[in-house]
Amino acid sequence: MKTDGSAQAETGSATSHAPLWASLTATFFGVGLLRPGPGSWASAATILLWWWLSLWVTPAFQPAAAIFLALTAVAVGIPAATRVARATNLKDPQFVVIDEVAGQLITMIAVPVSWKSLLLGFILFRGFDILKPPPVRQLEALPEGFGIVIDDVGAGLYALAIMQLALHFGLLAG
Repeated sequence: MKTDGSAQAETGSATSHAPLWASLTATFFGVGLLRPGPGSWASAATILLWWWLSLWVTPAFQPAAAIFLALTAVAVGIPAATRVARATNLKDPQFVVIDEVAGQLITMIAVPVSWKSLLLGFILFRGFDILKPPPVRQLEALPEGFGIVIDDVGAGLYALAIMQLALHFGLLAG
């Protein structure tokens, strides 16, 4: 669970001590500042962005695009989350949501885009991110940005597995 303390109230000033690139990345361009539930807002924004991108990326290239975007979110998100966590002096600031972006993208890898798949992917990822089944919760103990981001990668992998089962059994058809 994300740490929530009195420092949370000073989100804007706290993130201003981090480099601009880190603040913009970690908050997913400010989506993490939305209330309530910034993680859910970030997941919803990612789903909408993925739907929009699917209009431009052919289905054959969508798995590669999802993998590329997820890896990019992880690779840039870890150092950004680290910088913002250090600037705020919080272990896992609630407004750092690049981890939700990465996990939500992982959930959608090799899943055809439809309203059913987008909705189920959102619900599954948010559920696994909130419940944090083993070993996802243990991944939070990793240091700094690794712990912030990698636990959501784990939640995304759980959600991806269920999405692939749903596809296999035809639950997302039509």
